[in-house]
Amino acid sequence: MARIAGVDLPRQKRIEIGLTYIYGIGRSTSREILDRLDIDQGVKTDDLSSDQINDIRKAIDNDYKVEGELRTEISMNIKRLMDLGCYRGLRHRKSLPVNGQRTSTNARTRKGPRRAAVKKKGGAKKK
Repeated sequence: MARIAGVDLPRQKRIEIGLTYIYGIGRSTSREILDRLDIDQGVKTDDLSSDQINDIRKAIDNDYKVEGELRTEISMNIKRLMDLGCYRGLRHRKSLPVNGQRTSTNARTRKGPRRAAVKKKGGAKKK
């Protein structure tokens, strides 16, 4: 089983897809790494030699921020925006969409489930 950047890659998937299980590596980055190392993208993860796995590991470690390092950088960027008090930082602080999406009807992923409206008891007063 190939283990790269602290992630166990799936055994029966193509290496192009398997690399995308690493946080910070998508399809295009995966293809770029494999092309640079002259590794066929259709090879299953199990069929890679240990030399090829080591080459991939070195390429990722040297050239890309992945997993914990990338997560830390992203969270620090968000924290910096919040500390500055800029518009984007305020939106992060209030858990609202940051990039200009509408909020009157949508944005349920960011805002969370709807809260039930509070209804007052009693109707019109009788004399």
